[in-house]
Amino acid sequence: MTHAKLLATAALAALAWGMPAHAQDCERGTLDDRYCDADGDLIADIPTDESQLVDPDTLIFAYTPVEDPAVYEAAWSDFLAYLEEQTGKDVVFFPVQNNAAQIEAMRSGRLHIAGFNTGSNPLAVNCAGFRPFTIMAAEDGSFGYEMEIITHPDSGISSVEDIAGGQLAFTSETSNSGFKAPSAILASEFGMTAGEDFEPVFSGKHDNSILGVANKDYPAAAIANSVKQRMLERDVVSDDQLVTIYTSQTFPTTGYGTAHNLTPELQQSIRDAFFSFDWAGTTLEEEFGKNGEAQFLEMTYQDFWSVIRQIDEANGVSYNCS
Repeated sequence: MTHAKLLATAALAALAWGMPAHAQDCERGTLDDRYCDADGDLIADIPTDESQLVDPDTLIFAYTPVEDPAVYEAAWSDFLAYLEEQTGKDVVFFPVQNNAAQIEAMRSGRLHIAGFNTGSNPLAVNCAGFRPFTIMAAEDGSFGYEMEIITHPDSGISSVEDIAGGQLAFTSETSNSGFKAPSAILASEFGMTAGEDFEPVFSGKHDNSILGVANKDYPAAAIANSVKQRMLERDVVSDDQLVTIYTSQTFPTTGYGTAHNLTPELQQSIRDAFFSFDWAGTTLEEEFGKNGEAQFLEMTYQDFWSVIRQIDEANGVSYNCS
């Protein structure tokens, strides 16, 4: 599909179902007023009013904006072709530049299927009606990544405490490993607070932070080691440019799902496509196999994202959708 057709499709989608929703009288927990959660699973219910359901001819897919969008458009090409076969719809890869733009695209009706990164999943769920149902996992079902604080060999930093008085690069405030988790860990384990004990700077993306440390633009950075591993595999950076001084517990990876108001039949066909896709020999395996990932694993937001919601609570994060 041409870029012009993509823009037209996005514009039509926004006109068709991007209008503000009215608050409903229903159970919703922490969800925005436009959504309901009658079953208590913490995600938006599929509307029961058929007039609120949508069945677009073209589905827009976006992957979390962690690295070069061109790399991931190619990486997802085989899967998106399979998704077209399984749904009977055209599917377009839509490159997003930051987490906030991705959340707003789904909230306004311009995004139908997405992978939201670990930290932005709660915001996407609560503010955009995102219904995540799967993550990538290894063949044995293991999954996840760790937050690392990295530096370069000439920084003079050998421990987390050495960051005090200097600068630490974060990615964005919606990122778990790029901001939320390290902020909570630095405060609870080391008594260090951004703006008081060190100067925080924001790079925008994990690859920017990693490259910044490797090129000595930043003395240290908090990053997702899954992104670092893929960059090492592609020879974007080398092991001798980076030193890890802290590794966290394991967190869930990017969560994939749909907008809440796609028809139930369409949501089911999208789920089926994720779980029936054969990774062997595909562009998805070529890219994500570098992390050992080989399948889509079924999950629930309520269980898998519990630790992330706890980190948000520790950081005083409110899912404010204004």
